Amino acid sequence: NYPNPFNPVTSIKYQLPKASYVKITVFDLLGREVAQLVNGNIEAGYHSAEFDGSNFASGLYMYKIEADGFTDVKKMMLVK
Repeated sequence: NYPNPFNPVTSIKYQLPKASYVKITVFDLLGREVAQLVNGNIEAGYHSAEFDGSNFASGLYMYKIEADGFTDVKKMMLVK
């Protein structure tokens, strides 16, 4: 995601080699889901999803991206 740390919006960029079902979910440090940014079939190519942290407390958040058997978790820091 960029920028990181961010205030209040960050962009998560990703690329798909072929059309796939994509799910991007944001969690707090306690593992609670706080936002779902993408949940559906996405065409091949370059894409971006934005997370707006305006209504969230400062701190560390995790996002999980799942697509076509690929799963990854990354950290992002919201600083107000």
